[in-house]
Amino acid sequence: MTAARDRSTMWRRLLMVVVGVLALTGCRLDVVAEVTVEPDGTGTIVVVAEADAELVERVPTIADDLILDDVRDAGWEVVGPEPTPSGGLVLTLSNTFEGNDEATNLLRSLGPPFNNPVVGRGQNGDTATNTLRSNLGLSDGFATFADDDLINAVGGDAPFAEEFAAGDFDPVNSMSAVLRLTLPGDLVDEETNAEELDDGTLQWTIPLDGTIIEASARSEQAPSAGSEWARPVATLALIAFWAWIAFMALFITYVALARLRRSRRYRRRGLPLAERRQL
Repeated sequence: MTAARDRSTMWRRLLMVVVGVLALTGCRLDVVAEVTVEPDGTGTIVVVAEADAELVERVPTIADDLILDDVRDAGWEVVGPEPTPSGGLVLTLSNTFEGNDEATNLLRSLGPPFNNPVVGRGQNGDTATNTLRSNLGLSDGFATFADDDLINAVGGDAPFAEEFAAGDFDPVNSMSAVLRLTLPGDLVDEETNAEELDDGTLQWTIPLDGTIIEASARSEQAPSAGSEWARPVATLALIAFWAWIAFMALFITYVALARLRRSRRYRRRGLPLAERRQL
């Protein structure tokens, strides 16, 4: 099993346990994943999972029961679980990326409901392009979390399968999931299907009823206002450089011709060889 698959199984195990506890207690989990891409292509991914106060009341040891060592070992910074003002619990996981490939791998490690995400970055002349594509949703309800690796890891049966079958539990009434994205530059409306919030953040509310939606976003990032002077200055500098080269070539040619003409004049006057060499 590759490292990427290990991370995916780790996430699926964590989500399955949390969702299983929530569903069996009739409580609720809200998950928000936020991706921020900076102008240079680096960025952060922050995942916030918040459980309601009823969970804490019914399972007061839930914060201590969550084992997050694997998450930390995978490079994620973990904050919490911490109590919320309403009496619930919130868990925050964050990580940074240096480029689009790393961002894609981190998002893919989250697993469902963030399916097959791809973060892209390209260059078209002076303009940088930033894109995100992902299939969002749970195609098979809670069972979507339990891929073959996770089922094998817990002994060959889908976790909580009997409990889910016996109760009236489904993702729609047990959880919510949202993906938010901040891209640098100007959005290309024709290739962006998200809701745009007041601060420019893109948001997709993920369906959890078995429906899969395709999230799509694209921005075009021209040189920043603070660096617009760079190209004309560079052009002027290049022109000045070649002008200097041309001037120096003409000057050297002029000096050489002047010395040659003067040498010829002195030779015509019949000056001794030694004196001509000093000229």
